[in-house]
Amino acid sequence: MTPDALDGPILAPRSGVVAKQLVVLLHGVGADGNDLIGLAPAFAESLPDAAFLSPHAPFPYDMAPFGRQWFSIRDFGAEARLDGVRAAAPTLDSFLDAILAEYRLGLGALALVGFSQGAMMALHTGLRRAEPIAGILSYSGIMVGEDHLAQEICSRPPVLLVHGEDDPLIPAAALPAATAALEVNGIDVASHLCPRLGHGIDEKGIAEGHAFLARIFAGA
Repeated sequence: MTPDALDGPILAPRSGVVAKQLVVLLHGVGADGNDLIGLAPAFAESLPDAAFLSPHAPFPYDMAPFGRQWFSIRDFGAEARLDGVRAAAPTLDSFLDAILAEYRLGLGALALVGFSQGAMMALHTGLRRAEPIAGILSYSGIMVGEDHLAQEICSRPPVLLVHGEDDPLIPAAALPAATAALEVNGIDVASHLCPRLGHGIDEKGIAEGHAFLARIFAGA
């Protein structure tokens, strides 16, 4: 199946100026770009010069008559996940190249924010860009292909991992596992476990993400 070109909702800089930073929001499986664009107004409070882009994933969700997916989760084993992110990564990379060119910005002005499957895409793609992006914010994700990271990593942007303590879909054990894999590869990583939270993003997680984005873009 040929992937669709990426597009989706955009929130322009609240300051009204030409964007100085770009925050790309990558949704989870079965949702679409309208899901995560709702985070943009909260993040924009401290990033008034940032544009927020929330592309729809490139494939229709193959387990329901609605929604999108970065890759199929009919087989959610470790090898299938790795094949999935690798297959989808070129489409995401092309989108990132295109928007950076459109806004005339360098990689240091770009942050990736992902939820669930989108977090897997953010971590995989962001660590394999030739030059470091500003940072990666992962909500409820998994570090896919950690055994291959040492051979494939190209840059080391700062990372924040946020996960729900009671996540029934992606267990909270994914948080320390991802933290360890990132640390051993020399990445500045912080993590936050949200008490009593399932598979989602709560106000504390938004606040942690807000502070992270403000920090990585300070002075940019």
